Amino acid sequence: MIIFSLLACASPALAADVTVEVRTQSGAPAREAVVSLYPAGRPVPVAPPGKTYEIAQQNIQFSPFVLVVPVGANVAFPNYDKVRHHVYSFSPAKRFELKLYAREQNRTVHFDRPGPVPLGCNIHDNMSAFILVADTGLSAKTGADGRVSFADVPAGPVVVRVWHPYLRAPDNAVEVRWAVASAHPILQVKVALRPPPPAAPAY
Repeated sequence: MIIFSLLACASPALAADVTVEVRTQSGAPAREAVVSLYPAGRPVPVAPPGKTYEIAQQNIQFSPFVLVVPVGANVAFPNYDKVRHHVYSFSPAKRFELKLYAREQNRTVHFDRPGPVPLGCNIHDNMSAFILVADTGLSAKTGADGRVSFADVPAGPVVVRVWHPYLRAPDNAVEVRWAVASAHPILQVKVALRPPPPAAPAY
C-alpha cells in the first residue's frame, strides 16, 4: 500500500525545490531509498558523468551499501582489505565479473544501461551492495532522515519512483503520480520493506 501526502501552499510556481520523504509502514525513516523524478512522465536528461564513482571493499563489506550513478558512469571497486575479493553481478543492467584481486588494487566498470545492479563477492557470501543506474538527472538516495531534495523541478505533473533493495513490490519499486504546484512542496511516500539479511545494514 502507498500513502502519500502533500504539504504545500497553493500558489503556482514555474520551478520548485522538491523534498520527498520516504517512510516505512511504521513511520520510521527509510534510508538508502532511491528517489527518481520524471516531470510530465519523462526523464530529465542525464549530464555526462564528470567523475568516477566508487564502491570500496573494506572490513569485508561494500561501502556504500547503495550507490546512485547516471547512465554512462564509471565505478571503481578498490580493495582496502588484507584479503582478496571477487566482485560480480548477474544483473540484466550490467553483468560483469572482477576476478580475484588483492589489497590496494582497483578495478573499474562502465555502466551504460539503466536499472538496479546487485553486487556480491564470490569469496565472502555476506557481502552485498547495490548500484542504481539512473536514467533521469533527478535521482538521488535518501539520508538517515528518509529525505532527499531536488532543486528546480518543473511545475506540473510528475511521476515519482521510489526504489529500495528490500521494498515489497515488483522490481523493488513503487511509483506515485503527483503535481508540483508550489515553490517548496513535500511529498511523503510510505513503503513496505522486507527485513534486511543479518549481514546488511539495519533499517
